[in-house]
Amino acid sequence: MSTFRTLYSLFVLVMVGIWAKNAEGLGVNWGTQASHRLPPKVVVQMLKDNGITKVKLFDADASTMSALAGSNIEVMVAIPNDQLETMNDYDRAKSWVKKNVTVYMFNGGVNIKYVAVGNEPFLASYNNSFINTTFPALRNIQNALNDAGWGDSIKATVPLNADVYFSPESNPVPSAGRFREDISGQMTQIVQFLNQNNAPFTVNIYPFLSLYLNAHFPFDYAFFDGVSNPIVDNGTPYINVFDANFDTLVSALKALGYGNMNILVGEVGWPTEGDINANVGLANRFYRGLLPRLAANKGTPLRPGYIEVYLFGLLDEDQKSIAPGNFERHWGIFRYDGQPKFPMDLSGQLQDKYLVGAQNVQYLPNKWCQFNPEAKDLSKLADNINYACTFSDCTALGYGSSCNGLDVNANASYAFNMYFQVQNQDEMSCNFQGLARMTEQNISQGTCNFTIQIKTSYSVKLLPMAGIYFSATILLLLVSIIV
Repeated sequence: MSTFRTLYSLFVLVMVGIWAKNAEGLGVNWGTQASHRLPPKVVVQMLKDNGITKVKLFDADASTMSALAGSNIEVMVAIPNDQLETMNDYDRAKSWVKKNVTVYMFNGGVNIKYVAVGNEPFLASYNNSFINTTFPALRNIQNALNDAGWGDSIKATVPLNADVYFSPESNPVPSAGRFREDISGQMTQIVQFLNQNNAPFTVNIYPFLSLYLNAHFPFDYAFFDGVSNPIVDNGTPYINVFDANFDTLVSALKALGYGNMNILVGEVGWPTEGDINANVGLANRFYRGLLPRLAANKGTPLRPGYIEVYLFGLLDEDQKSIAPGNFERHWGIFRYDGQPKFPMDLSGQLQDKYLVGAQNVQYLPNKWCQFNPEAKDLSKLADNINYACTFSDCTALGYGSSCNGLDVNANASYAFNMYFQVQNQDEMSCNFQGLARMTEQNISQGTCNFTIQIKTSYSVKLLPMAGIYFSATILLLLVSIIV
């Protein structure tokens, strides 16, 4: 009997170890475009608490890198697009590697695995700004890594949007995948160079955007739980857009002679706010389909097996441009304050358990800014709401979002409070020409949360011309309600 108990105890320990392990190769994107950033050390501890062993950054910020030192978390550091031209100078590239890679390569330092050279530099919205600088920057950075002695363990790559390849309308199936004709020369150079250095091709795949950008896109095809009419390609059924998208890339690489090239999914996720299809319910549905597939190493029809994937993203970022859509600030699996949004099992075992939130988070006092019901002159109300939303985040007021159903006064209160919180609850920021006043009573309503910001040394007050864009859709909505 004691032998049975011993074996049973060992079995339980083994199973606990299996259940606790996240899907192999699972990483996250850690973006920092927020007015109030969690301290990097708090974020790193949160990564460790959740068993996340890989992180993709969008820069090489010294405070972030220092916090990652000694964590053993695999890191992809990044060179922003606006530095690509500078990296066309080899001496500058060597200097960048020395400052942002070599300096951390000590015992107990940062476990750097990749360098991301730019971020989706071939997007059509960039109007070819980076067409001629991306490949030279990639070449110089990898050669600088090689010359510094890190080339065997650290690979340079270019995270690319899935729009760099396509299936012709005459044959819209994955096997017909080819790279865009306008960038075929650049893509051929990049693919050949990546292959020469045993570096991965990095692609960002967003099923949500397929749904968002095409009103006729089959809804269920964005998820992983089956469709009634799959796409059939040479006898192979495709029941979700992720597989079809990924295999279109495989076919495009095959057409260049590199069909077996390693592919890394740099970004994939689902937003929770800012659009009719951006909500917690659909995000939960998406991840409950994606994560078990990754854990099972199922892969895709043309590339079965393990795929290295980085979820997008870790935290909501209230300073991101919303030019692509109001959802841009709401991709996080955690809220702005590092607290989980919904139960999510990173192991892919479909256990309804919450992620571990950030610890010891400090908040500003329980103060809100609200519309002053005693205000007499409302002629400037629309202008003041516009101002508040230009320099804070009002995307939750948009159509289909959590605060879309507020009345006139509550709309104004939401806008005023968001600005008040961004300004660290400065009393002068809750006036709006006599249209607002402070309160210590929580004015949240239903599904609409009136935020209290976190207290942190990483807060940034938003000033005019800071590059923060206000959605005209929200302004029109507010004005129409007021009028």
